[in-house]
Amino acid sequence: MNDLHAGSAPALRRLLDLLASGAATEDFADVLADARRRGAPPDVLSEIDDATWQALRVHRTLRQHRRREAELTALFDTAGDLAASRDLDSVLQAIVRRARMLLGTDTAYLTLPDEAAGDTYMRVTDGSVSVLFQTLRLSLGDGLGGLVAQSARPYATPDYRTDDRFHHTDVIDAGVVDEGLVAIIGVPLLLGGRVIGVLFAADRSPRAFSPDEVALLCTLAAHAAIALDTAKALADTRAALAELNGANELIRAHSAAVQRAERGHDRLTDLVLRGAEVPDVAAAVAALLGGGIAVLDTEGEPLAGRAAAPGAGPAEAAAASRAEGRAVRHGGAWVCAVLAGQEQLGTLVLRGRPDLDDADRRLFERAGVVTALLLLLRRSVAETENRVRGELLADLLTAPDRDPAGLTARGRRLGIDLGRPHLVLVAEPGRGGSGGGPAAVRSRLAGAAGRYLFGARGISAEHGEAVVLLVPDGGGSGGGSGGGGVGVAEAPAEAGDPAGARAPLDAAAGGAAGDLAQRAAEQAAERLARLAGFPVTVGAGRPASGPVALATAYAEGLRCVRALRVLGRDGEGASAGSLGFLGVLLGDGHDVSGFVGATLGPLLDYDARRGTELVRTLRAYFDCGGSLTRAKDELHVHVNTVVQRLDRVEVLLGRDWNGPERSLELQLALRLQLLSGA
Repeated sequence: MNDLHAGSAPALRRLLDLLASGAATEDFADVLADARRRGAPPDVLSEIDDATWQALRVHRTLRQHRRREAELTALFDTAGDLAASRDLDSVLQAIVRRARMLLGTDTAYLTLPDEAAGDTYMRVTDGSVSVLFQTLRLSLGDGLGGLVAQSARPYATPDYRTDDRFHHTDVIDAGVVDEGLVAIIGVPLLLGGRVIGVLFAADRSPRAFSPDEVALLCTLAAHAAIALDTAKALADTRAALAELNGANELIRAHSAAVQRAERGHDRLTDLVLRGAEVPDVAAAVAALLGGGIAVLDTEGEPLAGRAAAPGAGPAEAAAASRAEGRAVRHGGAWVCAVLAGQEQLGTLVLRGRPDLDDADRRLFERAGVVTALLLLLRRSVAETENRVRGELLADLLTAPDRDPAGLTARGRRLGIDLGRPHLVLVAEPGRGGSGGGPAAVRSRLAGAAGRYLFGARGISAEHGEAVVLLVPDGGGSGGGSGGGGVGVAEAPAEAGDPAGARAPLDAAAGGAAGDLAQRAAEQAAERLARLAGFPVTVGAGRPASGPVALATAYAEGLRCVRALRVLGRDGEGASAGSLGFLGVLLGDGHDVSGFVGATLGPLLDYDARRGTELVRTLRAYFDCGGSLTRAKDELHVHVNTVVQRLDRVEVLLGRDWNGPERSLELQLALRLQLLSGA
């Protein structure tokens, strides 16, 4: 026995050395072969053979332990990656790379489902060289991966090309062939019993995957599922945090907007209670919104702030705002109609704020409501004052000589100095004024006159068949919600002044009294027609002061209105001085010299400068019935001289000098010149 152990001892020591050094399996068989070559006895060879098998078992166990150790190390590393990394792509790439390394395959890859498309796609690959393979999409049930996803079980094939357990498709087979894959193993990524992806390992040569390799790949797939779930949870958390941050920002913005709206409401309420004017409201809203505010009346004239540029008026935007009942955008500005019910009193224009949030927009619209309230209050006060003043005007026109001093005193108490020169305008509805009968039309005209004078120092009242307006001579421009201004010669308003605050000028600043009355009548006819909605005929009396003179001026203005109707000039405005010879007949002053100068002035000036006889020639021509032959005999000149002089008359007076109406005026002026000795 001792001889047996002594003979096998070297071989046993060599086997132990091979185990210790981790030699290859083939090296263990060499120990028995060497013993045979040395001629060892059969019993020694038998003992060495038994020892070799035992060494191989120990070697296999050690190798399994080392592989398991490597696998566990890889799994721990993967778990560490999951714990340390927040980048899903890098974690999945590490899992696929470790699967390829641990299984020793040529490639590894991972597919995920596309719920929108209803199939799966390549999410990560490692070791792949085919673009076609990297872009493959697999339908549920197609190929090995489709079967794994459908059954939630791992599948392996030593040769995919010849395995008929899978549903082969041309697209998938083309991708597998292009990549050169043969042996493939796929395991599901399970999360709560639901397949959320498939992890693969593949070789480019036939290979049978052991149960240990399948189990290892399943473990890696579990890690991948955890990574996907963690990434989804992180994404959901980030989305929730983003939503919370957005909601928080929205709440903060809303809170700030509510506070700003509250401050704005308090500020506007305080202004109304303190009796502020429209410019005060405009300034407050401009400060609250950080832009420029303009308040326009119904004609686009500024009540406060800066008017729109020519051709850029917000009339269409105001109409849209009125229709929608809210502020609307107009270019780089915002426009809000100032409404009282369905009546538009004006327009608010906000510049410098191209973008308004809901809170600021509501504040802007609330400013329109406050502005409407102020304008209504102003108009109500003005209408009340105008009714009282209208009674004064009616007494003034009815019995001016009954108590002139008493009328003057009443006017002074109402803020009207009848001792100052005033223009008297007489307005009657034109033939286009209809709707409700004469009384209703006249009432509309009276309302238009009140809006026209709104903000001015004038007064108006219905009297007889007309509406009479008494305007301080030379100005007093109004500009309320209805009308704009009544002044003829007026100084520009200071920036920010309320409408109606322009300083009136004296009559001399606007020219002669007749010119002033004419311009006032024309302006009143035009603007009253716009406010009333139908043509208005206006006659102006000459400027007068004192009750009696003002009543006389009213009579003159009334005669002008009648003359305009007779002449077919309905809807126009005129004074006696602008009606030619009719003005001489209708006017109370009978300004003969003025009529002669206005009619024959160019000829008289020419004769005075040149020493010619154009006036004498014209008189002879008319006296001779328009005969050139008789006129040349009357003048003792050649007929060509008469023709030349009449040509000069045409140059100075115009081509219509010989027309029926113009020739009548010229003949009357020539007669009055002779009679007056001018």
